[in-house]
Amino acid sequence: MTVSALVARIRGALLDAFAGPVTVVGEVSNFKRHSSGHLYFSLKDEAATIDAVMFRTAASAVRFELADGLEVVAEGRVDVYEKQGRLQLYVDRLTPKGTGALELAFRQLKERLEREGLFDPAHKKPLVRFPRAIGVVTSPTGAAIRDISRTLRRRWPAARVYLVGVRVQGDQAAGEIAEAVGLLDAASGRFQIDTIIVARGGGSLEDLWAFNTEQVARAIFAAGTPVISGVGHEVDFTIADFVADVRAATPTAAAELAVPDGAELGRRVTVLARRLARRVRENVQVARAALRAVQRSVVFRDPAARVRSARQHLDELASRMQMALARHRRAGERRLARAEAALAAQHPRRLVERAGGRLDALAHRLAWALG
Repeated sequence: MTVSALVARIRGALLDAFAGPVTVVGEVSNFKRHSSGHLYFSLKDEAATIDAVMFRTAASAVRFELADGLEVVAEGRVDVYEKQGRLQLYVDRLTPKGTGALELAFRQLKERLEREGLFDPAHKKPLVRFPRAIGVVTSPTGAAIRDISRTLRRRWPAARVYLVGVRVQGDQAAGEIAEAVGLLDAASGRFQIDTIIVARGGGSLEDLWAFNTEQVARAIFAAGTPVISGVGHEVDFTIADFVADVRAATPTAAAELAVPDGAELGRRVTVLARRLARRVRENVQVARAALRAVQRSVVFRDPAARVRSARQHLDELASRMQMALARHRRAGERRLARAEAALAAQHPRRLVERAGGRLDALAHRLAWALG
């Protein structure tokens, strides 16, 4: 018997024993993703291991990230890979054990993007307070666009609205949503789009799954225009909510966050206008009182009297200044005379005359003593 014949008999016996699909619970190990899209791994428990393969078509339906150590439930068929004579499990469907595939995929993607910093508050952009135009990414026929449009018209009718209609559910939804966000962001300068709203109504986790994809998350993160996420109801949280600059509980709430309330602003302007008018009236009253006080003053009633009084005061000052100058001049003349007298007393001629007088007196006294 040849090796091929032996393997063929083993395969035939195996297929007879396992004619239908099998369900296997085990821990993933030796996981590898081939460039072709096929998944290769082993399933093991405490006592045994079996190789497994999941071909590209089936693998594309797996929403979570397969990794070593993950416990899964595999559905498929048992067969022999004849070329190597190896027993294999050909997996058609794979789900995580103990939790839903979507829940696990959500948690895995959220943790990975959080590690990358896509949820960091430092990246959040502030909303424009008075937007000129709003871009909206949602279904053109759903309740979300009706709620958003009605709210924007009621609160801030001055803002223009640009809708990019997309599918919000299904396999192609994520690509359309990501493309629409990029389109509105690229056109923001030309069309003065200050805010983008990404929204849809409520639904199950599977219904909202397009907003939990990495493609949509990275498109929102890359946008230079502030993005508001308004997906589902208040209890619904999506990956888009964490990446967006602002999260709104519903599409209506997203529209309310995007624009101010024009009616409320009008009321505030009215209050401020009244305050301003009251302040102006008070200032006018103070000015009028000051004017009346001036009008009652002597200066206002007889300005010539004020001029006469000023002239009289000026004359008095001039007279006092002349008297002071005269006093200073006389005092200076007296000081000058004293200085001249002192200087004359010290003149050499006077000194010689006084010395000659003293010599004459001494000569006379000497002559008297000798005679």
